[in-house]
Amino acid sequence: MRTRSRLNRGLVIAVATVVVSGVVSGVAPAVPRAEAGTPATLAQAAYTRMSDAQRIGQLFMVGTPATGLSSAAATAIGTYHVGNVILTGRSTAGAAAIRALTARLDRLATGTATSGVPLWVATDQEGGYVQVLQGSGFSRMPTALTMGTWSTTTLTSSARTWGRQLRRSGVDLNLAPVLDTAPASTASKNPPIGYWQREFGHTPSVVTTKGGAFLSGERAVDLAMTAKHFPGLGYVTANTDTTAGVKDSVTTTTSGSIAPFRSAVANGVPVVMMSSAIYTRIDGSRPAVFSPTVVTGLLRTTLGFRGVVMSDDLGNAKAVAAWSAGDRAVRFIDAGGDEVLTVNASTIPAMVAAVRVRAAADPAFRAKVAAAVLRVLTAKAAEGLLGARLSLDGVLSARTISALQHWLGVTVTGALNPTTVRALQTRVGTTADGVWGPASMRALQLYLGIATDGARTWNARTVTQLQAYLTTQM
Repeated sequence: MRTRSRLNRGLVIAVATVVVSGVVSGVAPAVPRAEAGTPATLAQAAYTRMSDAQRIGQLFMVGTPATGLSSAAATAIGTYHVGNVILTGRSTAGAAAIRALTARLDRLATGTATSGVPLWVATDQEGGYVQVLQGSGFSRMPTALTMGTWSTTTLTSSARTWGRQLRRSGVDLNLAPVLDTAPASTASKNPPIGYWQREFGHTPSVVTTKGGAFLSGERAVDLAMTAKHFPGLGYVTANTDTTAGVKDSVTTTTSGSIAPFRSAVANGVPVVMMSSAIYTRIDGSRPAVFSPTVVTGLLRTTLGFRGVVMSDDLGNAKAVAAWSAGDRAVRFIDAGGDEVLTVNASTIPAMVAAVRVRAAADPAFRAKVAAAVLRVLTAKAAEGLLGARLSLDGVLSARTISALQHWLGVTVTGALNPTTVRALQTRVGTTADGVWGPASMRALQLYLGIATDGARTWNARTVTQLQAYLTTQM
């Protein structure tokens, strides 16, 4: 199971400052000395046991529809060792269907595919027009601009609820909040952010405060978060998803619109997503996502970010269409990036191959790949994803019951006592009488998103699905 620790959560990316002199294959690069069981040592252990292909796979996040696992995404994980998934599009099927999907995804993280390292399962749950997961079990969220009018206390509390809904559906990483500042005078003419009211406000101070409240609330329930789109899309007049050569001629390295990102970094956000626009007053020769000046210079050095740098979509975005799929991945990592996001799973073979070939031929790039892999693994360890996992054997053993009790927040005894039964009945939405029977089984199966089978008590099929689901939770 994934033994999440709020203590570890604050230790994000001690290895990110390591100067890596090793190679991707063979002996893993050195990491700072740390006590056994820290994110750094867990990441090092995972790195050491992985093959080159499995290490490179950790640097990719592939899209699959939130309505079900695509064959292309399954192939990306099983054949190309991709270590992360984003649920895309829209699902109105509710939390049970997503729980079934995330449990299925977790089972794909086999020893052969990812060396047993769990996938980061992500989605875009910003609110308003950008809320991928909807239906029973998910609150309908307002736009960020509306959230920005709420009190900080109300927003933090609401975000905690929304984050808990994602965690209980098996999602590990929310690609939110948007920390771009769209000025009031031009917001309606800002296609990627202002037009859709994705900004928390029209000034950096409001975005910092209210975006920070959203971030704080969702982080409080152990959900990993992503601050985006660095260094900001609030001043552009076209959308990088649909237009090439999008430029920002306003933002500088000292602009006030950098402040929300600076605050998020200072408060330990584990992931920052890069913009694909060109910032003419910072680096006018290339998109920020490919710019060492922006990624390594501004974000890592000036702001001191030591976590995972993620790209915006490099699969379908018009802003990067001039480069081949493989070149996009190589340029991003070479600039200092870590996690290549591609919604389009068909780009994975070319991207993975390009990174592998460049790493084999270029020692400096090989070192960047190694450092990036360690940053991703350390972030996963800090979020609890590298702990011991449950065996999917269908047996309601003491270990499975202990995991269940940990998830329910009751005393861990390893025995299925009435307190545990009542807590589970409450969680799955049936009468909490402490007696586990047919009604409880039906409610649990519906909660897990599997077909009901009329079972009167525990059966191996349901326990196996419960074990798979608990693995995504703990």
